[in-house]
Amino acid sequence: MIEQLSPSLILFIIAAYFFVLVLVSYFTGKDTDNKDFFLANRQSPWYLVAFGMIGASLSGVTFISVPGWVELRQFSYMQMVFGYLVGYLVIATVLMPMYYRLNLTSIYTYLEERFGVASYKTGSAFFLLSRTIGASFRLYLVAIVLQEFVMHHYGIPFWGTVLLTIALIWIYTFRGGIKTIVWTDALQTFCMLLAVILTVIVIGQKLDLSFVGLVQTVKDSDYSQIFYFEGGWGEKKNFFKQFLAGASIAIVMTGLDQDMMQKNLSCKSIGEAQKNMFWFSVVLVFANLLFLTLGALLYIYAGEVGIEMPTQLVNGEMKPATDLLYPTIALQHLTPTIGIVFILGLIAAAYSSADSALTALTTSFCIDFLDFEKKEDTDGSMKKTRFIVHLGFSLLLFLVILVFWNINNKAVIAQIFTVAGYTYGPLLGLYSFGFFMKRKIQDRLAPVVCIAAPIITYVLNSYSELLLFGYKFDFELLIVNGLITFLGLLIISYPATSEK
Repeated sequence: MIEQLSPSLILFIIAAYFFVLVLVSYFTGKDTDNKDFFLANRQSPWYLVAFGMIGASLSGVTFISVPGWVELRQFSYMQMVFGYLVGYLVIATVLMPMYYRLNLTSIYTYLEERFGVASYKTGSAFFLLSRTIGASFRLYLVAIVLQEFVMHHYGIPFWGTVLLTIALIWIYTFRGGIKTIVWTDALQTFCMLLAVILTVIVIGQKLDLSFVGLVQTVKDSDYSQIFYFEGGWGEKKNFFKQFLAGASIAIVMTGLDQDMMQKNLSCKSIGEAQKNMFWFSVVLVFANLLFLTLGALLYIYAGEVGIEMPTQLVNGEMKPATDLLYPTIALQHLTPTIGIVFILGLIAAAYSSADSALTALTTSFCIDFLDFEKKEDTDGSMKKTRFIVHLGFSLLLFLVILVFWNINNKAVIAQIFTVAGYTYGPLLGLYSFGFFMKRKIQDRLAPVVCIAAPIITYVLNSYSELLLFGYKFDFELLIVNGLITFLGLLIISYPATSEK
């Protein structure tokens, strides 16, 4: 436990932070109906959406894990970030105009119009699966840090920590939905970036470096290399491999993700939504560069003062725990102020992603499976149903996090998270086929193709070194998954003029 801060002070800060979130929820959630909950009645300020999306995109995984990646990957992650820019350009110029033209609440409604009901339900189901596992994993990472450094000292069990965190999310989102999220995400993005900036400043002071000296120190270190053109496609850090993967990840995990697009669809017009996407893209590049700079400084500072790398037990063997590097230094080796802002940043990073995910899951299920848009809420029963669905997904996140905890094997959990990432491949294949091919498909067979594609991708990844002469996949698996789905849809397709 940190010596500079008492557990009571940390809990008071967390409580004060959530009091502010609940206060925001109270004012933004007054007299909200389903339209407000799902799309804020399309009145969200574009600049607020753009800033808030930074926190939702980065999430607790970025806040904790990216600084720790620097030792193995250096700044090569920026190659993928530059690929994001291409993906965001496609989203702003191709996907968003289509979403606005069709006046969509759930973006998966497009699949029903293009292919049929089975494709529509399949796409939405894959989103629900992906987002449930992804949001649970992000909250899990934050929960174990809170448990390790705070709650454990009060005798609170892990399940109690998880229940508390999810309950707090539910409290400030159940009433206002996306109308509240737009404001709380902006606040949480500010807290997260403030934590990183202040940590960088304090480390610079500890190392007796000016701003220029700090930049030069990072630049001259072994961690700062960004571009890797050598090694060919077999090299994980190869520029072209990372760049293309970044573009595809941005298109799928932002443009084809209800969670991320719901905020964009809450803007007043397509023009404001596109303006939001442009500024979001620019700021996100600098935000990721900031996190990588922090990672380099953490390793440099640890080496200077002799801080040992945190370790954890994996498969019966003690291995470096890079995810705990930032929390260990922030909470145990820097100033009390940094300890405070780290806790705030950690909570903000986790909740800026989880709160919007919970709202998006509720929206998708209500629109795509309960057909809210095809019904009239004359007696208020649909609002009550939405309330139950929101509560149900909160409980589901709680249960999935406990499953992660009981597995208690980082390698297995990481694999589960990777498999969840595979489920975005079918969405990439479905939308790509819909945009680039004029053919129709046998709609009833779409679920078979979309289920088979991730399985084939998983097997291909497991045996890639044997089947592909030593080649090992990395982030480009998403492209492979989408391509397999595309080919499968092509097999079950027929000319648009034919009758099936």
